[in-house]
Amino acid sequence: MRRNARFPIVASTAVLAALLCAGLSAAPAAAAVSAAVGKALNAAASAAKSGNMAAATSAINSARAAASSPEEKTKTAQMAGYVFTRAGRYGEAAAALESIGAPPSQLAPLYYQAGNYDRAIAEARKGGGEGMQILIAQASVKKGRYGEAVAAYNNLIKANGAKPIYLENLAAAQYKAGDKKGYLATTEKLIRVDSSPARWKTLLTELGQSQMRPEAKLALFHLMSATGTIDRPVDYQEFAKLALVANQAGVARDALAKAGAAGSDAMSQRLAQAAGTMTTKAAVDAPKLVAVPATAMRGGNAYLGLGQYPQAIAAFDKVIAAKGSDTDQALVYKGIAAIKAGNAGLAKSSFTAVSEKGGMKDVAQLWALYATTHG
Repeated sequence: MRRNARFPIVASTAVLAALLCAGLSAAPAAAAVSAAVGKALNAAASAAKSGNMAAATSAINSARAAASSPEEKTKTAQMAGYVFTRAGRYGEAAAALESIGAPPSQLAPLYYQAGNYDRAIAEARKGGGEGMQILIAQASVKKGRYGEAVAAYNNLIKANGAKPIYLENLAAAQYKAGDKKGYLATTEKLIRVDSSPARWKTLLTELGQSQMRPEAKLALFHLMSATGTIDRPVDYQEFAKLALVANQAGVARDALAKAGAAGSDAMSQRLAQAAGTMTTKAAVDAPKLVAVPATAMRGGNAYLGLGQYPQAIAAFDKVIAAKGSDTDQALVYKGIAAIKAGNAGLAKSSFTAVSEKGGMKDVAQLWALYATTHG
């Protein structure tokens, strides 16, 4: 699955820098720090704001050398945190702030941005609240500890509700953790919250990257077409090729027609020509194919491609009644034909009847979800 999941930023460096800089851009009060320390701190702040990080770092070193009192050391560490954050030297910023007992809410984001994910998680666990839980989840993903990310996102959802971004990232973590059942359950919740084409595209693109039998991949392309999420020439071509192999010539023809200018290359043209020829032949061959149990599946596919959905459903019913190796495939395509015929109830019952074996269950569950949200 893919998707590189979108993870919300816990605390931007700009916000953190603003917090660290508060009260430090003006000259420190004489009673608080010595003139030498105050001059160095002001120089560091000024140089950092202008982007001269070498000068800012030099000024920080001068302040550190001159600082002797606890107050001077604290203000110098705060300024060092600001300067190093502005310079993108997050580990050094964290170390400077940690030396003066900065809270986890400051340290955890810095360690995260420094790539020290173990320390980021450790600090976040000392803190609390939504932001720290997000950081734990993010860092766990970065470390490849997807089970921990799943737990973190489940905690976020429990505490803050099923926000789409949490569901999306939970699904991504579940998929990477190999929890297909959990992934599909989360996906169903996500689609129920947001069934927009963009949401379907993310989901279906991820599923399409996994190993699938050709018939399942073709059913996936049917769903991508139904949700308006095909937009690459290579996908239109693969859709057409799979449809032609399955004897859904009309589906291949229509897919290539939808490609528009994206389907004007030589390969698409050859596929379109083959689809046109096969579609004409399918109208003649379909009744013959359906009459023989061994070829009823191809007959049903031919009718599906021709847009003759009642005939396709009847053909698939013959295959299902035979209880052979094509049963699950027939159930999925019967459901697709039923959706196209406007019978969402029949479609859902067909998708639900698909067995766990045979490699069609995952796509059948997604089709059932589509039928539920569009029926």
